[in-house]
Amino acid sequence: MFEGGCLCGEVRYRVDGEPLAGMACHCRDCQYLSGGGEANVVVVPRQTLSVTAGKDRVFRSTAESGTEVWRSFCPTCGTPLFAGNAKSSEFVAVKAGSLDDPALFTRQGHVWVSSAPAWHLMEPGLPTAEKNPSFL
Repeated sequence: MFEGGCLCGEVRYRVDGEPLAGMACHCRDCQYLSGGGEANVVVVPRQTLSVTAGKDRVFRSTAESGTEVWRSFCPTCGTPLFAGNAKSSEFVAVKAGSLDDPALFTRQGHVWVSSAPAWHLMEPGLPTAEKNPSFL
């Protein structure tokens, strides 16, 4: 179990379960939404995530693959909180920066490395995927 929330404290959440993966996404959309860097996320089963205070706001877009993607954030302070897509609706990506204890996050791989600028750092030896791995 772990908890997190936004910068202003309006939105809080809890995950009751074990993370499935810790990933860094280098897609162009994540670059826009992070201010340039990759998005570091903890992938969890959707049913383990519950918003315990406040209400996040959702932005929807269409990914390069044609799949609908959604990202949520605090409507007051703009902190990115969660992301997901229609193809893999049973999973949610929790933004590592929103964790109460971000030290719980461990990168296990990198996705969408085909979109990464040269200055995105990637640890040697970690798995990479040019786009989404098959389970996403």
